[in-house]
Amino acid sequence: MPLPSSPTPSSTGLAAIAPAVVAATAFAFADVATKVTLHAEADVLTMALFRGLIGAPLLLLWITVGTTPKPLTTPARHLALFIGVLFAGNVFFLFKAIEAMEVPLAILTYFTYPLLTGLAAAAFGVERLGLAGALAALAAFAGLALMIGAHPGGVALVGIACALISSCSRVVILLLTRAKLQGSDARLISLWSLIAATAVFVAAALATLNWQPPVTALGWGALIGSSVAMAIAVLMVFVSTARVGPFRTALFMNFEPLLATIGSAVFLGEVITPLQALGGAMMIAALVAFQMRR
Repeated sequence: MPLPSSPTPSSTGLAAIAPAVVAATAFAFADVATKVTLHAEADVLTMALFRGLIGAPLLLLWITVGTTPKPLTTPARHLALFIGVLFAGNVFFLFKAIEAMEVPLAILTYFTYPLLTGLAAAAFGVERLGLAGALAALAAFAGLALMIGAHPGGVALVGIACALISSCSRVVILLLTRAKLQGSDARLISLWSLIAATAVFVAAALATLNWQPPVTALGWGALIGSSVAMAIAVLMVFVSTARVGPFRTALFMNFEPLLATIGSAVFLGEVITPLQALGGAMMIAALVAFQMRR
């Protein structure tokens, strides 16, 4: 989901950063739980559909009990629905990447989206890249190349492709939001987008007569837990943005790949090699540097 427009940060200290840390942790938990659900023989389309059916009502409930948002204009609502279609692709292909390879490599490949967003913005003249930004981007992609090259037994190229497709769809979402929806209430943008994405998954499930849920209690627990965790993560992103602004919130989101890596090692036994760890560290450090240049 797109980050909300930047309100004035209103607090400092641990209370300020706690929502961002909770959001990154919840996202990482959802990443690992997704793999657990896949191990329980659920399929990607069913997971995506179920997550939307859980997330949309929770987001609507939060909007209802919170401050009343300013309604979107008709063009903004239409664009939010279109973003939802892109978001469906974002979710589907990320799940396919997690299905095809280890969680850390899938998430770190997906996390090329801040770099790709910055490069696309520079290409279209939205912002300057600069020498520091270019060097940081090269270092980040070098770290990713090291992770892929050091993968024992070869890497699932389908998984890499799916993660990059998911990343590119996120780039388009972020650029459209920045260019066309500044000033619109991001809660409503997220709600309409999630409704549209869920509708896409419902249509796909009906067209393919597909419904393949987990076959174990653990798989169902992981599916429900990941769906609730995603809703909590989205909520905490909004809370964090209200407290510390979108820039600092985005920086804290870089904890997600690290926490997902730790979680996948503990709960899934997906242990990366030292060279892969070095590549991941290079990528995250370069990503932080890329964002800090602003």
